[in-house]
Amino acid sequence: MEAQSSSDMLLSRKRRRESSTRDTEEAERLVKVARCTVGLKHPAPFADELEPVTKKPYVRVNMEEAKRGTHPDRPVRVYADGIFDVFHSGHARALMQAKCLFPNTHLIVGVCSDDLTHTYKGFTVMNEDERYDAISHCRYVDEVVRNAPWTLTPEFLAKHRIDFVAHDDIPYSSAGSDDVYKHIKEAGMFAPTQRTEGISTSDIITRIVRDYDVYVRRNLQRGYTAKELNVSFINEKKYHLQERVDKVKRKVRDVEEKSKEFVQKVEEKSIDLIQKWEEKSREFIGNFLQMFGPEGALREGSYALGILLERHVYFVVGAVS
Repeated sequence: MEAQSSSDMLLSRKRRRESSTRDTEEAERLVKVARCTVGLKHPAPFADELEPVTKKPYVRVNMEEAKRGTHPDRPVRVYADGIFDVFHSGHARALMQAKCLFPNTHLIVGVCSDDLTHTYKGFTVMNEDERYDAISHCRYVDEVVRNAPWTLTPEFLAKHRIDFVAHDDIPYSSAGSDDVYKHIKEAGMFAPTQRTEGISTSDIITRIVRDYDVYVRRNLQRGYTAKELNVSFINEKKYHLQERVDKVKRKVRDVEEKSKEFVQKVEEKSIDLIQKWEEKSREFIGNFLQMFGPEGALREGSYALGILLERHVYFVVGAVS
């Protein structure tokens, strides 16, 4: 009976371990996410290339319904607009927040044209086609509106069947208005996002302007012409001269570093050689004393040999010390 009960106990423990292992593996399988999704295979489509939805009337969902989660066939249509010049992580994070506002979100992103942007905000680094393309390749974007309006009208909101507008909550004064999103906020359609501190298009442009000479020299070395970089003939020669001077400085610095390494290695080898010399000298002196000292085996040896060896010992001790 005891043997049978212990066997049963071992079997039950084994079953528990196997069950625990299966539960862990099942939990890992549930946590895993598919590597390939539609959004990661293709860029987001442009709104003007999609067929308009005319069968169902435009009826907005309210905030409570959106947060609770809508039917899969009726995602919450969130609109976010901007210039998106020199697309960076701050832009991507803002769009990620807009995409994650509700459990079921269809994110539409509007990008303003060059004419509109240059009129109300200023010159851009990237042209409108480059900015449209950059946004279409952001993983959070489901649809892109080209030539987006500066101020959102009821007609535009109805045309794109927009439920909410996502933007940071800082009043955006432009085009003669203290806040271009004021009427959106009053209509209860505004969904605030947070700005990413420390990164913006203006910050990036400021870095380039601050380090202008460095970037011009780099691009000249990479094969760009002075005409392409809008650099005068004199400045081009100046940058080439600076580059040659820097190369000489780098070579001198490399030689100095290699010389220091060589001297350090010589010093280390010299110290090691002296230590070995001292050890051998002590060993020789000890052997000599054993052979020719008062208790030595050859104490009755030649007096001349003793004097000669004694002088050699003094010479070795003096050299070591």
